[in-house]
Amino acid sequence: MDRSAAGRRWLVAVALAAAATLALAPTASAKTAKEIDAGVDAVLDQFMQKVKGAREFLQTAKGVLVFPGVIKAGIGVGGEYGEGALRIGGRTVAYYSLAAASIGLQLGAQKKDIIIVFLDSKALADFRASTGWQVGVNGSVVLVDLGADASIDTQKANKPIVGFVIGQKGLMYNLTLEGAKISKIDR
Repeated sequence: MDRSAAGRRWLVAVALAAAATLALAPTASAKTAKEIDAGVDAVLDQFMQKVKGAREFLQTAKGVLVFPGVIKAGIGVGGEYGEGALRIGGRTVAYYSLAAASIGLQLGAQKKDIIIVFLDSKALADFRASTGWQVGVNGSVVLVDLGADASIDTQKANKPIVGFVIGQKGLMYNLTLEGAKISKIDR
């Protein structure tokens, strides 16, 4: 293959990634408390309907932090942003943003929902006391793979903080929360 064909393919890939980013970008703007709560309700309902054992698992949680519609996009340099709510006892107690940046081999855009479950009271208290909590620095979030049968394996989901990434739309390599910064926001 000659260089001009490779260059054209690269331009097409960049154009597709840019188009996907622009298509998903409007949903990443600041939301009202009512919009965030509606998104959180929808994500949790979907999670409990599609994942065996989810309802019982969430009932054991000390707190559940949900980010509906997180946007991740990148062309070499990437970014991720979403807004969500922390629920304790089924009620929203605070709103948060999730932001991350990355550099490396990446191309594309993705929209996903993130559920972070605090199973330990101390882990939840430490999170709530922080002004900017960073995954992997201030606490580890173990991402749980739901597997083919879409059920929660309580043997794997027994850490102080576990996370689930669901509803992925779009194409993006690299599924991680490592380095994401979670900050309290006013709504």
